[in-house]
Amino acid sequence: MTDTRPETPAPDYRTLFAKALDESTSPGAPVLRPVPAQFSPTRLPDSALRASDTSAPAALPVGHEVIAELRSQASMRIGEAAGADASMTEQDRRQRGQSIIMQVVSEWATKYAASGADLTPQQERTVREAVFDELFRAGRLQPLLDDPNVENIIIYGDKVRVDYADRPTRSWDPIAKTDRDLINLINHLARMQGQGERALTPATPNLNLRLADGSRLAASAYITPRPSIVIRRHRTRGQGLDDMVRWGTIDSSLAHFLRAAVRGRKNVIVVGSQGVGKTSLLRAMAREIPRNERVGTLESEYELHLHEDPEGPEVVAYEGRESNGERGADGKLQGELSLSDLFPQLLRMSLRRVIVGEVRSKEVVPMLHAMNEGEGGSMATLHARSPQLSIERLATLCLEAGIGMTEALAYRLIAQAVDFVVYVRLVDESELVAPSGKPGRKHRFVSHVMEVTGIGEGGRPSYQMVFAPREQDGRREPRAVPHGNISQTCLEDLVRAGFDRRVLQNPWGSWGAPLETVMPL
Repeated sequence: MTDTRPETPAPDYRTLFAKALDESTSPGAPVLRPVPAQFSPTRLPDSALRASDTSAPAALPVGHEVIAELRSQASMRIGEAAGADASMTEQDRRQRGQSIIMQVVSEWATKYAASGADLTPQQERTVREAVFDELFRAGRLQPLLDDPNVENIIIYGDKVRVDYADRPTRSWDPIAKTDRDLINLINHLARMQGQGERALTPATPNLNLRLADGSRLAASAYITPRPSIVIRRHRTRGQGLDDMVRWGTIDSSLAHFLRAAVRGRKNVIVVGSQGVGKTSLLRAMAREIPRNERVGTLESEYELHLHEDPEGPEVVAYEGRESNGERGADGKLQGELSLSDLFPQLLRMSLRRVIVGEVRSKEVVPMLHAMNEGEGGSMATLHARSPQLSIERLATLCLEAGIGMTEALAYRLIAQAVDFVVYVRLVDESELVAPSGKPGRKHRFVSHVMEVTGIGEGGRPSYQMVFAPREQDGRREPRAVPHGNISQTCLEDLVRAGFDRRVLQNPWGSWGAPLETVMPL
């Protein structure tokens, strides 16, 4: 299914600014313009490339150097206003900035018109919004962050690539004039987010932060030939399992099973490759936790946003902190708080469940211990290429934790801690075209649910597939359908949590229509 999900919007100061403009015209389009991507004849046909693209933003009526000059003038006046009023809050500063920007742009537009180049009200509005974005938002990045169909923004110096949910990847105009301007923009974003001392400097050449809309930004400079930035957008926040059914990630049978697994306090690891939707599925499952339960979340950057969900459980949310670039006498980075550093304190917060946004390092050990020692019902995500390899990935992380754990102990800990592994698969056909001429699209779906059943041969965890693809009598379903394999004890726990065991007797699940792919799966 095409992954074009609406996002619960964050407070949008551009909208507030637009309302403040006393004009009768509608808001202008974003200010970036795409550079058409190059496709081979085996990809999308020319007719598709020539089709109108309503998402393509209009060009600015003036160059970015004019926007930079207007930004400088407005910034100076805003600074003077803030200096004259020590009680001015950030919200007051933005509101004052709106009126100052209107005044600065209006004065400039009058002079510009005198030169014989009149601007339309729409064009003047576009200039105002561009200046506002430069001062208070993400500058030239903002139109991309505002586009609900953008999944990833990948920047390398002046090269910009945008991955969409509903169309092929495209190249875009540079985000900044120079590499130095690009670094300044990233540091401007870091200051606006208020996440401690995070900055991209020679002392701290790597930067990871969460943007206001929930997107995750990773940047490197000074250790790469040119600044390298990746912004991964989380286009959904308030979705539940029923929404995942509607989008085609799971069917109603699997939604019923996962709902019972959460309510039955089973420990679940959601796995898959990068960008497949692991966090989205984990968030949807977490919304099934009873509201009276106290849950702890542990993330490098907030992505689950469960602590902001009014319909979710009571949440204690911990976020890691990067260092200030300095090292102490012991060689440790000063100011850094890793997830493993935060875990002991989190477990003291009288929690019934722990959710780890993504397991990447030695936090795996306290997470597995928490799954073993608690009441159950904890969850996490993990990068792995298959459900079976998730066990090996967990074991590898345990061995790399540096606490002297043996392979046998790692496998034993995993077998005791994990109840289910849910594997999410991404099939990206957005640059393919069917023989009928219909463009391909991205498909995200759960393909396997694996139960970990204990210690098996060679001391490794044993497992069985509860849901998996099926091929029978010339029919193939690549998405997860029931296979009926589940331990009796686990099934009884799920039934007590409301699960209807008859769901496992339907060999084709409840997917309905077959998956429409360009290439057979």
